Amino acid sequence: MSDFPTNTAEILADARWLPHGFDAAQNAISFIRIERSRLAETAFLADAVPVAGVQPVAVPIGAIMRVSDIPSAPMHFIFHTAFCRSTLLARALEQPGVSAGLSEPGILARIGGAGPDVLPAVSRLLARPWGAGETNFVKPSNHTNALIPALMEANPASNAVLMTNPLPSFLAAIIRKGMMGRRWARQLYLEVMAYAGMDIGMDAREQFAMTDLQAAGLAWFLNQRFFDALARKYPGRMRVLDGDAFGREPAAVLAAVGAFTGAAIDAERAAAIASGPVFTADAKTGEDYAAKSARDAAATQSAVVEDEIAKVGEWIGMIAGQVGVEVPVRGTLI
Repeated sequence: MSDFPTNTAEILADARWLPHGFDAAQNAISFIRIERSRLAETAFLADAVPVAGVQPVAVPIGAIMRVSDIPSAPMHFIFHTAFCRSTLLARALEQPGVSAGLSEPGILARIGGAGPDVLPAVSRLLARPWGAGETNFVKPSNHTNALIPALMEANPASNAVLMTNPLPSFLAAIIRKGMMGRRWARQLYLEVMAYAGMDIGMDAREQFAMTDLQAAGLAWFLNQRFFDALARKYPGRMRVLDGDAFGREPAAVLAAVGAFTGAAIDAERAAAIASGPVFTADAKTGEDYAAKSARDAAATQSAVVEDEIAKVGEWIGMIAGQVGVEVPVRGTLI
């Protein structure tokens, strides 16, 4: 038997009870109990498993919404277009005593099409404090980007960093992942077309005939267009960050995040974080960062690959010019 509390009031008051699953038939959220140390691990929270011996607990949405005194911390978002160091940023912001970094909580990917009370309930749960005086930073999966407007409306006090990167960096990341990366890119194109699509002047046959990197390039372009529209809609609440710039100037970015959100990250603290261990290991795998970077570079250094990336870049540039969208979206955080 577990000594951890399982009554509804105590669960809703404790951020360590992570909202994890959603039962649409029962209109209930399931919670798993994790320790704070789990936030600093490399895997995503969507893959989290509960503390040994502590069973998941389901709480109806109605019961959550009836509780008026769920504790709350300042909460901000990191939205992203994939392969742009967003996981690294979330991990860098996991600083006990300062801020909590929640990387891809699975609940946000499991509530699509849910009732109107679900997103506000989930928002209240993700905003629970992990420590006194801390700021919460939530990085959803890029596969939940369709929820961005709803999340911004449900959380009017929250700001957001829109994180992306130049097209060559994005395409190189897909190439490094081999066949499954190229398949993922095609799936992403279909996904983004569903919520941020546009008439690209190609019928179904022409779209089917695209190369994998053309599909990836269009998915990237549609995300740029979507982020551009979001930044215009929420000018005071959103800032755009180039992930490559974060790689070059991590301390400057962390200090800018602190200034933008009010989190207690000044230049001195930002410099300390940037020189710390989180930047020596790959954010997703935990592998030595220098070794992985060298292997990644070798995987994409060929005349054929570079030519394909360049040609897709020219094509996307022409489309962007016809639509009148600057790509990549201009950075505004630093």
